[in-house]
Amino acid sequence: MFDTYVTVVGNVLTAPEWRVTQKTKTRVAHFKIASTARRMDRETGQWVDGNALRVRVTCWRNLAEGVAACVMTGDPVIVTGRLYTRDWIDPEGTHRVQYELEAVAVGHDLSRGQGTFKRTRAGNLATGSVEDATSDARIGGETTDPLTPGDAADLGDDPQAVPEDDYDYEPPSAPLGRPEDPLADEDLETALGELDGDRALASTR
Repeated sequence: MFDTYVTVVGNVLTAPEWRVTQKTKTRVAHFKIASTARRMDRETGQWVDGNALRVRVTCWRNLAEGVAACVMTGDPVIVTGRLYTRDWIDPEGTHRVQYELEAVAVGHDLSRGQGTFKRTRAGNLATGSVEDATSDARIGGETTDPLTPGDAADLGDDPQAVPEDDYDYEPPSAPLGRPEDPLADEDLETALGELDGDRALASTR
């Protein structure tokens, strides 16, 4: 839960050593990597080495096999994994501390060279996006069928459609917000005149 994942870019200091655990017979390989910062020396105007990090990298199983076959001393590599410290007491009784990087991925730094990749697993593991009728018919992992507007109305998906058993529904005879029987012109003038008279009477009170 609280593992510290880091990515270290540097050079291999020691050749990977291929080993196997005694109890579980698990393959493991380890090597040392050095990552040195570069900074500009303002006095000389040249780039010089800055702070350095040296850490032991441990690789397990298939990663160990690939590292042992491909990584050599001096190679520029990029290592990603869990960083931790290992403490022990040496035979002289001195407390020792060593930084360990348990790698989950190791690769060459292609900004400083070129390389090729050889797959170790059999079979075609490549995936791709394919646009065809089969993929178009699957939505959300389910197979679907085409639907026309008429079919949608039959399924009751049309929001304007009225269910046949809704006997309380009665369509309006006039647009909403307007009276069903509009006033004639003369009736409208009479109504407006009466409204003006009421306003004048109210202002004298």
